[in-house]
Amino acid sequence: MTEMKKTLFIDIDGTLVKHKGNLSKMFIEEMEILPGVLDKFNEWNAKGYKIILTTGRNECLREITESQLLKNGIFWDQLVMGLPRGERILINDFKPNSNMNVATAIQIDRDKGIENVIID
Repeated sequence: MTEMKKTLFIDIDGTLVKHKGNLSKMFIEEMEILPGVLDKFNEWNAKGYKIILTTGRNECLREITESQLLKNGIFWDQLVMGLPRGERILINDFKPNSNMNVATAIQIDRDKGIENVIID
């Protein structure tokens, strides 16, 4: 049976880079990559995972956000911007005749990095 590829939805600020607290600081100050980010992205890319970055940053900051991410070695397949503050909920159907998990949530402490995140 062919392994199903995974799609990862990953928040940017506080997960991949240090959270700066407000939009002005996010684009004026240098982006600080958190522990394990580049190693995990290389690992996930090698496994063929689709990486979708998400952020509450305003759409008008797309160009600078993309530039910052690329400058720091972070790559992605899609970038979803302008998400409101608050809870994010993933809803997905369960595949009949399968024991495969189709939706998983992983929460980490802000600004701690993703080096200990394990995705099987």
